[in-house]
Amino acid sequence: QAFLRVTSTLNVAVFRGHLVLEDLVEEMKQQSPALSFGPLQSDGQIAVQGSFPALQVLRDFLLLKAKSLSEEDKRERKSHQRVRRKLQEHRGAAEMRNSTRDAQREKRVLVLDTDIYHYMKCFYLKALQGNDVVISGVTDGDITTVCIESAGSKAGAIQGIKAKKMIENYSVELQKILRKERICFKEPRGKQRHRQLCEKLKARYPKVLLIPYDTHLDIVGTSADVFGFTEEVKR
Repeated sequence: QAFLRVTSTLNVAVFRGHLVLEDLVEEMKQQSPALSFGPLQSDGQIAVQGSFPALQVLRDFLLLKAKSLSEEDKRERKSHQRVRRKLQEHRGAAEMRNSTRDAQREKRVLVLDTDIYHYMKCFYLKALQGNDVVISGVTDGDITTVCIESAGSKAGAIQGIKAKKMIENYSVELQKILRKERICFKEPRGKQRHRQLCEKLKARYPKVLLIPYDTHLDIVGTSADVFGFTEEVKR
């Protein structure tokens, strides 16, 4: 199994009340012609299939769209915010510095294949760590959303950009070389036997990632490693 295409379910219901969802979907199709779109459901969900880079471009487009709507809401509350700023002027200098740092905190998100995310956590952990940034992942089936939050400083923002770029680079390279094979368990005893055998073989294939589930075992690694590993398991 090659990591070339993935299906993601988007919920555009958040735009209801601001935009006509059908018109938004048409705009999404024009923005991302390389993606395949399913029918728009009544609850605002729509299935989208395509490559990870194309899905990320669509995600960035929707984030910008949401940000523009948020800015409109902010302008409507402008008078109330002006009063709040007046009150903040009377606070201490230390509190003001903390408020400034909080305002500078930025979040960057990107979408990864869940198996690639687990592989990075196992073999490329440095890509998911960084100075002045907090990196976390939320997994939803085959998709993991990675959030990169920079510290409240200019240097932290720069580190956030670097961390996002590093993760993107690793993801692109791993998509090219990684493959996945699945071994299904037909009975409870077979499940235990397969797991024990795979753990023994793991020493001969140190770059192979084993992801156990109740009904099967996923083997992730390079094409050569996965082929060699699964052939030995079959024998």
